[in-house]
Amino acid sequence: MTSLSSRLKALGVQIGAQDMPAPRRRESYPIERVVPGHFRETAHGEVFLAQKRYPLDHQHGRATLRLSSPLHTIARWAGNPHLPEADRQSFAFLDTETTGLSGGTGTYAFLVGVGRYDGAAFQLTQFFMRDPGEEPALLDALYEFLEPCNVLVTYNGKAFDMPLLKSRFVAARYLPGGEIFLPWEKATHLDLLSLARRLWRARLPGCALGQIEEYILGLSRTGEDVPGWLVPGLYFDFLRTGDARPLQNVFYHNAVDILSLAALLSHVARLLNDPTEGEAHYGVDLVAMGKLFEHLGDVDTAVQLYARALADDLTGQPYHEAVRRLSFAHKRRGNLEEATTLWRMAARAGQLYAYIELAKYCEHKQRDYAEAARWTEGAVAQVQRADLPHHARSRAMAELTHRLNRLQRKMDN
Repeated sequence: MTSLSSRLKALGVQIGAQDMPAPRRRESYPIERVVPGHFRETAHGEVFLAQKRYPLDHQHGRATLRLSSPLHTIARWAGNPHLPEADRQSFAFLDTETTGLSGGTGTYAFLVGVGRYDGAAFQLTQFFMRDPGEEPALLDALYEFLEPCNVLVTYNGKAFDMPLLKSRFVAARYLPGGEIFLPWEKATHLDLLSLARRLWRARLPGCALGQIEEYILGLSRTGEDVPGWLVPGLYFDFLRTGDARPLQNVFYHNAVDILSLAALLSHVARLLNDPTEGEAHYGVDLVAMGKLFEHLGDVDTAVQLYARALADDLTGQPYHEAVRRLSFAHKRRGNLEEATTLWRMAARAGQLYAYIELAKYCEHKQRDYAEAARWTEGAVAQVQRADLPHHARSRAMAELTHRLNRLQRKMDN
């Protein structure tokens, strides 16, 4: 007996959604009427590209796009000693606009902006897919564009943009020549979010790119901008209606992100190239830079930065941190006179570590066991007054009691 579905098919009636043509969009305002650009033909079809050139001296807030300062400190931070010699034209500044803010296999990168140095200009190229069916063409054009790049610059790209792009390449089964690695995986990746956090987390309310633009670059976006959380919805509206006019704001948002990456790298390179005489005007920023240089093994520069910070308007915890870090930096350099001066100053402010360090100094360097015992007893009093967790208090008291017993034995002998 023939089924109802078979009879309906025989009559030409479509059953279900399979093989149904996609609904035709109303192309009243296609993207090429809204954003200047052109279509690029690839082996997988065409993709829309918007391109704009900026002079290297283009002012973006307080910085320009020109990367003129040496990158030695950033190279040490990135772990790539060859970065300072890298051809500037091999740098790529990348940011994506996506159909979701949390990533995942169902999230598409519908707009990918990439900035490149091109002679005396900064070339911004934005790759846009008009619908998900154009993703292979976008990936093909993007792959070709990124292939010669040796340095990739992003903002939170290690956690979001690049894993998302890789998942799209894998989902689209687009790995040219059976390659295992994608272009950026062979490049040095400078994720400026982690560097911004190192430098400004102590002072700023947050380190989102918009906050870095406002507080560090002194940049205010125009009314053309659109909040990032609105971007996915605007793209879905475009897919439904075919009206690309609201996407003009998304292209602006993405373009400013890319320009901010170039300006921020230029600013940070200049700042770290001459840290002790440079543009840092806040004591907390000087402490943060000192910590960075100390982490990189440049204790001499760290000492200068901590000293400058203490001469600034530091108060409260940032002040005590600068004193502590400067004292230990002096200790590492063997400048115990400077270190003990700072420890005595910190002890007057009730800093526990200073009592302990002075006890060690008196015991091991001066062999003054009675003085060492007095500083240890002072440390005990500080622990008793401090609001410490039970386990921390117990451990500190055990260590101090052990030290006092040892000092007593030395004095008895």
